[in-house]
Amino acid sequence: MVMAFACDHGGFPLKARLLQEIQALGAEVLDLGTNSSAAVDYPDYAEALGRAIIEGRAQAGVLVCGSGVGASVAANKLPGIRAGLCHDSFSARQGREDDDCNVLCLGARVVGPELAADLVRIWMAARFSGAQRHMRRLEKIHHLEETY
Repeated sequence: MVMAFACDHGGFPLKARLLQEIQALGAEVLDLGTNSSAAVDYPDYAEALGRAIIEGRAQAGVLVCGSGVGASVAANKLPGIRAGLCHDSFSARQGREDDDCNVLCLGARVVGPELAADLVRIWMAARFSGAQRHMRRLEKIHHLEETY
């Protein structure tokens, strides 16, 4: 599995720890930056990560900014991207199992490095349930993307 990773300057403090965790879980990492704490714009990194998934260069991704909010808003503008902002283990697991999230968003100023690593582990281990009610809801999300 190829896991895309991107962050802005706010998420940069978690980058090394999360790349280490993703690799330890056996995934190949597609590192899309940023590579320093110099100020950058999170929509650029959300787009790069989303495009990597849409184009099939990665199967899923982890996107980090200061709060996680801006990154998730931007990523969810791309068709086919289902980015979930998670700061707790329940949301990380449920986002994959019920909502088939293909992007985990984290806030580096909200969660510390070890909680962030735990959330990555939980999220990467979870699988979409495929339950009929969840399939129906995903189809409605797809319809929203096509309609608007």
